[in-house]
Amino acid sequence: MNFPSPASREPSAAIRYASCLLAAGALLSVLGLHLLSALLAGLLVYELVQAVTPLLGKRISGDRARMLVVAALGAIVVGLLILLILGAISFFRNEIGNPELLWQQQLMPLVEKARQQLPAMLVDNLPDSVEDLRVGAVELARKHATTLQLAGKGAVRVFAHILIGLVLGAIIALSRARPAHQVGPLAAALGLRCQRLAEAFHNIVFAQIKISLINTLCTAIFLLGVLPLLGIHVPLAKTLVVLTFVVGLLPVVGNLLSNTAITIAALSVSLGVGVAALGFLVVIHKLEYFLNARIVGTQIRARAWELLVAMLLLEAAFGLPGVIAAPIYYAYLKSELEAEKLI
Repeated sequence: MNFPSPASREPSAAIRYASCLLAAGALLSVLGLHLLSALLAGLLVYELVQAVTPLLGKRISGDRARMLVVAALGAIVVGLLILLILGAISFFRNEIGNPELLWQQQLMPLVEKARQQLPAMLVDNLPDSVEDLRVGAVELARKHATTLQLAGKGAVRVFAHILIGLVLGAIIALSRARPAHQVGPLAAALGLRCQRLAEAFHNIVFAQIKISLINTLCTAIFLLGVLPLLGIHVPLAKTLVVLTFVVGLLPVVGNLLSNTAITIAALSVSLGVGVAALGFLVVIHKLEYFLNARIVGTQIRARAWELLVAMLLLEAAFGLPGVIAAPIYYAYLKSELEAEKLI
């Protein structure tokens, strides 16, 4: 690790407690100041550099290996961002196609099928034609124009924070720690806090990526493989597969969100398909609990209900960023409590 190494002798209890309070204040400030995207981006770059550098270090000196890894990561990140934007545009053009045809050939058939299966109380609130649907969408956009503008500005700000976080993560990964005898006791204790936070991030994020990939693969087999073989085509199936991976990066909650979207889309085909999709997703949901217990649970020794409580509390305090940060913060908290032999 490049964080300041702890001093050779154990720091006093006052120093440890002071560093813990400073770390807690910093982590809460990250959420309060809406800097979570910068923190996650920085931790991601740092962990990638830490993981790849030893592989190159066998053939290249340590400093050169780090420089090469950071330079390569910078090029890869920029390239991936460009490909992501172009790929998203191309994907939605191919998936959704002409907006006019989207209204007529996809959305209205969904509404008509919903009319046949939903209670009369709900049917009365559905649009009667493509024009009504279009007018309703325009009216909704007009009412929330200010909110949409703020959302656009927020997206630009988050993107800027991510870029800054990437740069900071690269700078920290390139920096060399001073010898232990040159580091004060508080700096050494804070360095240990940072080291444990990076380890918690590594344990949670990389484990959750594995879980999301497995869930996405199962969903793709069901929506793009099994159902089409039976002559059943769920609307926006490819989009739902992509959504499953993206929201699946959120432990437990992400699976519930994707399940809801897939079930609604399947119900638009028929009640039988909706029930079949729901049954399949229940199996996948149970699989995710098993995966959480085996992958995430073994990494931080936490059960699914513990993560849910942490996400519930931080969501109530900080909204969606709290949900995203909760597993990492909780893993870090457990590592600190275990180090102090309190749990």
